[in-house]
Amino acid sequence: MRAQSSATDPTSIAVSTPPAGSPTDAPAGSPTDAPAGSPTDAPAGFPAVRSAQRLGTLQAALGVVAFSLTFPATAWGLEGFGPWALVAVRSVLAAAMAGGCLLFLRVRLPERRHLAGLAVVAAGVVLGFPMLTTLALETSTTSHAAVVVGLLPLTTALFSALRMGIRPSRTFWAAALAGAAAVLAFTVAQSGGAFTAADGYLFAALVVCAAGYTEGGRLARIMPGWQVIGWALVFCLPLTVPAAVVALSYEPVVWNAHGVAGVLWVAAGSQFLGLVVWYRGMAAVGIPKASQLQLAQPLLTLVWSVLLLGEHLTAAAPLTAAAVLVCIAVTQRSRS
Repeated sequence: MRAQSSATDPTSIAVSTPPAGSPTDAPAGSPTDAPAGSPTDAPAGFPAVRSAQRLGTLQAALGVVAFSLTFPATAWGLEGFGPWALVAVRSVLAAAMAGGCLLFLRVRLPERRHLAGLAVVAAGVVLGFPMLTTLALETSTTSHAAVVVGLLPLTTALFSALRMGIRPSRTFWAAALAGAAAVLAFTVAQSGGAFTAADGYLFAALVVCAAGYTEGGRLARIMPGWQVIGWALVFCLPLTVPAAVVALSYEPVVWNAHGVAGVLWVAAGSQFLGLVVWYRGMAAVGIPKASQLQLAQPLLTLVWSVLLLGEHLTAAAPLTAAAVLVCIAVTQRSRS
């Protein structure tokens, strides 16, 4: 890769990089980390800021839609691939897409001070969450696995408060807790109220994913969101390529339409493109508010589970959906 900044390349998707000594050299998580046009640069209600926030909300919502297909697509992928092969292959394919973009746009390597944060993103969303949820889905239904997503928004907000000192209002926390409770009650009832051995994998996935989301959202305020996940994927190649070779040699592959479609979606949609818009949205509207949009994710996942996997929903689905939408609206309008 040539040592040329993507910010100076007119064909790249990037933000301009200020000179040394500019506000972005301040400690990570400070208000000066926010990109130009963020709420810290202009009074609330400023038209350009409101437009940027609406775009950020839309981008985060598109990420949620992409993520909502992850569990059904993983279930499809497991029809053709073993769990370890599926995790490794999806990461390698996503890294190939990301690396191709980085090479084509001649993006320079990230600064050394960002490497620790990228390592957290890689461990959380590139390796940890896919591996743990795939193992869980070997014995759990997608509706039961949606429990982990029901708690993810609240956990991400907690991580952002601890990591970055963000202090949302009491109204925000009340709505976030209510939304999490509604989603948990629905998904647990949907799965019959029983907790399985897979729950250990799911709750571990919850923790590592929230950490990866928080660190990725912080980095997306300093560098373009697509580069955050792109570098995290590329840096994992020394682990994922050998893992893919070994797993494919030990786990038999059954070539079928569901298996291929599943692995392609979790690689392209869930692990790269979905995270691109997700991190851009978090950088624009803030990690706590963006995270609460994921309250809708379990319900979307259950809808896909019905349409794609033939699973069944209860009559409580529309009531839960309405309650969640109210909670999302409150978190988006609350002071953060």
